[in-house]
Amino acid sequence: QVQLVESGGGAVQTGGSLRLSCAASGGTFSRYAMGWFRQAPGKERTFVATINWSGASTYYADSVKGRFTISRDNAKNTVYLQMNSLKPEDTAVYYCTAGRPLGYSVIKEEYDYWGQGTQVTVSS
Repeated sequence: QVQLVESGGGAVQTGGSLRLSCAASGGTFSRYAMGWFRQAPGKERTFVATINWSGASTYYADSVKGRFTISRDNAKNTVYLQMNSLKPEDTAVYYCTAGRPLGYSVIKEEYDYWGQGTQVTVSS
């Protein structure tokens, strides 16, 4: 059983930056593909970014490409999401997730473990 704990959320103004962290425990972190999803009020949880087990492959939603960067440190059992040039439409609860799809995945049903989420609020 893998436990995931997100941190780093907060409130920023348009154009600001935040760095989310997700610390994993209870499993072999380096075996898992990791992802970030987000859920705005009244909307479905949607894909943001994913990274494969080694960190060599990443993939982003079109809405965040060029602004967000996902990375991981397998020695620290941690995955990160660097968010730059934030926009009000980025406001959501951000969830970290772990799974073992082949490579990585944009499909939330292919992930096995989820954190509790961290709130990101971007004001105009």
